Amino acid sequence: MRTWSRLFGRSFLYLMLVGMTVLMSFPLLWMLSSSLKTLEETNAPGIIWVPAHPTMAAYADLFQNLNFIRSYFNTVFYTALALTGTLASLAFVAYAFSRINWPGRNLVFLLMLSTMMIPPQALIVPQYVFFHRLGWIGTFNPLIIPGFFAGGAAMVFLLRQSMAQIPKELDEAAFVDGASHLQIWWQVVMPLMKTPLATVATFLFVGFWNNLLTPLMYLQTVDLYTLPVYVSTLYNINLTVQPWPTIMAAAVLTTVPLMVIFLFTQQYILESVAVTGLKG
Repeated sequence: MRTWSRLFGRSFLYLMLVGMTVLMSFPLLWMLSSSLKTLEETNAPGIIWVPAHPTMAAYADLFQNLNFIRSYFNTVFYTALALTGTLASLAFVAYAFSRINWPGRNLVFLLMLSTMMIPPQALIVPQYVFFHRLGWIGTFNPLIIPGFFAGGAAMVFLLRQSMAQIPKELDEAAFVDGASHLQIWWQVVMPLMKTPLATVATFLFVGFWNNLLTPLMYLQTVDLYTLPVYVSTLYNINLTVQPWPTIMAAAVLTTVPLMVIFLFTQQYILESVAVTGLKG
């Protein structure tokens, strides 16, 4: 009886997981299906789940569009630099908060965490005025350079908590051997932080890659547009009939790198969640 009860429970659990997976995958499947339809099918009054004659014409048009190709390279360029600078600075700051004792450390850490209570919308105008006075409007500087100053208190907190779990005896042994803080950070701490760093890097990559507001505010020229901005301009084209196959194809190509990154980093994310759960 217990075996049947356990079997029924597992079957129900798997059925629920499959159902939730299908439900959560619906927007992605609909986007992929629409990108393979003709313009007439996407604008038909009824819902067409499967295109009668799948076509790759929308993808072919995008790959022949220089603005789309330029926006793809712009997104890769901006995301790579912003991700590298932000991740390195976050690791530096987290090390200072977790491994070095200095006067006022806890107070500064508390002040940093308090910045999480400031609504991002309240910073839009002051930041824009600041960057305008620096002459950075119309460049990638407002999108890349702030990341080199450890932007993101939540990510600093996550890395700081992970670094605090590393035994301090490792630092003391390294100091005895004549190592500096920079050497300890790079040769002792960072090799033990692969899982948290991969998790933070994934979150940052998704945020930078999907960012629409700040590129739309600061870039302001077609030559500098990123993918989210380019896709939004496709929708805002003043046409009687929206080019939905092209819009959906651009959205699919924008989503592919995110899926690839997740496939490569999902193991580290699950390990990070498991470790956090076990250690409180």
